[in-house]
Amino acid sequence: MDMKAFSLEGKIALVTGASYGIGFAIASGMAKAGATIVFNDINEELVKKGLASYEEAGIKAHGYVCDVTNEEQVAELIAKIEAEVGVIDILVNNAGIIKRIPMCDMTAAQFRQVIDIDLNGPFIMSKAVIPAMIKKGHGKIINICSMMSELGRETVSAYAAAKGGLKMLTKNICSEYGAYNIQCNGIGPGYIETPQTAPLRERQPDGSRHPFDQFIIAKTPAERWGTTDDLVGPAIFLASDASNFVNGHILYVDGGILAYIGKQP
Repeated sequence: MDMKAFSLEGKIALVTGASYGIGFAIASGMAKAGATIVFNDINEELVKKGLASYEEAGIKAHGYVCDVTNEEQVAELIAKIEAEVGVIDILVNNAGIIKRIPMCDMTAAQFRQVIDIDLNGPFIMSKAVIPAMIKKGHGKIINICSMMSELGRETVSAYAAAKGGLKMLTKNICSEYGAYNIQCNGIGPGYIETPQTAPLRERQPDGSRHPFDQFIIAKTPAERWGTTDDLVGPAIFLASDASNFVNGHILYVDGGILAYIGKQP
């Protein structure tokens, strides 16, 4: 096998919500693999923050303001990217939110907001880029799913419903557009070290682990949290020609949680 198949040289990658966090890490990794990076976020402040972070990392990125749930804005975004940068080869549907609220305390409006961003957003973005991918003769779509695509957990009913739906959207895009040399796959991160999860990993005053940290370590065969870097290799693989016969698959990057029933008490 020619190892150049893993290169993203000459490819244009759009990563949604990639001003920071997992999206930023994936986009930065793709840039190092040769891709031209385009990203969006919900407001100008976040886009400027993202552009500054990419510049600091030595990456030339193109940032745009766009709400992924707004079809008109998304259509304008794709047209602008095609005019200013080129036709998108790789789409990473990363933008998402979570609301940790017990189901019976959650309003229908809150539920709809999570579904709108985490499921309708990837649908709107994907259908916006697929026509040009068909015309070009190839395309890669990567949906950022979750372990909640497979599991339930208290307080995340909307998120689990959205991510379960995103898993099936991934499979259906594969089914509907695989004949056009478009591969649609998902990445399901486990528990990842981010600034948002830092309080859950802080040592307690007596030196012990935070209770949630203990829970995650006990449930993970790798006995650690994942890092954003752990997601970069899988993303590059799914974005590259090395994965041209991989379609409709969800690659769980979880340290083995989904394979493990846990230690006996």
